[in-house]
Amino acid sequence: MAITRSLTVALCAGAAGGVASAQPPQVVTGPVADYWVSAQTSTGFGIPGAGGPGGFSLEALMGAQGGAQHLLTLQLGSQRRASDPNADHLPPAGLQAGPALPLVTPRAEPNPRPEGEPRLPGEMERPNGRMLIFWGCGEHAPAGQPVVIDFAQLSAGRGGANPFGRGVEIQAMQPPSPSRSATYGEWPNARARTSVPPRGSLAGAHVVRGNYSPEIRFDLSGDQDFLAPLSLTTNAKTPGGSVSLAWNAVPRAQGYFAQAMGGDGTTMVLWSSSAVQVQSFALPDYIAPPELTRLLNMRVLLTPQTTTCAVPKEVADAAPQAMLQLAAYGPEANFSYPPRPENRATPWNIEWTAKVRYRSATGGMLGMTMDMPADEGDQPPREQRQPAQPAPAPRRPAVGDILRGLGLPRVR
Repeated sequence: MAITRSLTVALCAGAAGGVASAQPPQVVTGPVADYWVSAQTSTGFGIPGAGGPGGFSLEALMGAQGGAQHLLTLQLGSQRRASDPNADHLPPAGLQAGPALPLVTPRAEPNPRPEGEPRLPGEMERPNGRMLIFWGCGEHAPAGQPVVIDFAQLSAGRGGANPFGRGVEIQAMQPPSPSRSATYGEWPNARARTSVPPRGSLAGAHVVRGNYSPEIRFDLSGDQDFLAPLSLTTNAKTPGGSVSLAWNAVPRAQGYFAQAMGGDGTTMVLWSSSAVQVQSFALPDYIAPPELTRLLNMRVLLTPQTTTCAVPKEVADAAPQAMLQLAAYGPEANFSYPPRPENRATPWNIEWTAKVRYRSATGGMLGMTMDMPADEGDQPPREQRQPAQPAPAPRRPAVGDILRGLGLPRVR
């Protein structure tokens, strides 16, 4: 952006008859280390850990039903190599997660499907079933919906153009990873899975020390803490057959996105609150600010002022036991060292960068209200907690296996 402004000034001065030359671009090197903190507040079926290194955790998912949880994912990538990598995140005492969170370097995993291993069963080679894709808030689905994908025709090559590639493309973020780093460490991990209590706070001084990266130091203010819990205040069928959704406004939220998924064993139903069709079945766990602004302008995300949405009757009829998830996307806090020189002719040799990103999520069964208090401290003992209305476990559609058989990527 600074380079663009410099070029614009130079061009304008030349057009006015003055003598000016464009300033050469600043030489930027590094960073040596890149550190990401992903902070999620989760209630209900908020899918805790869905985007973290540990992947989906059913135990954490069921444990989240009782109240709000604070979930952290820490990822350190460095261009330095270490034969015995060791690094720790020293959090502020207010996080209440202990004096140090070890960033463990994962061991290289063997190929999950080595050559010669049997492939999927024959019925997965030629899948049957279909997918119905809906989008948009409203009492009824508009004309042209749903988009129907026949898996048998698709696997036989008769599906035409890739139906999963239609709509707005979503740009996922690229956090540090073993493949993009000479040395990489993460938390939580098999060695340490210390949980962050509901009242744990990110506010305060953070230090990251290791033998493969420079020392990283940054402070977070009270306005850079976990997002507030997101809760469904209404999740009920209307007399007309649609499902009315409403939720509390989350301070600092930049946009909202709701989605539902269900099926009957041969048909999978997907719905999102986006006003336009999107390529991904679900948005990534976190969205960078420029991408978030673009998606708001394209009406993929609901605005920060929106706190209601109607799920069309056709979706509720096609998937009577659908899983629902609602997410609030927050801002970012970014740090780097050393600071950028004021004189752009001076090279900028970056030692490290740090990013803190925020998300709040909740969910449950579409059209079924659950009693999920937001504060763990106000709850009865776990064994005494009961949902206000019994909710049967969703029947997992077999089409989910079909999707894996088709090799569809997991969104992160």
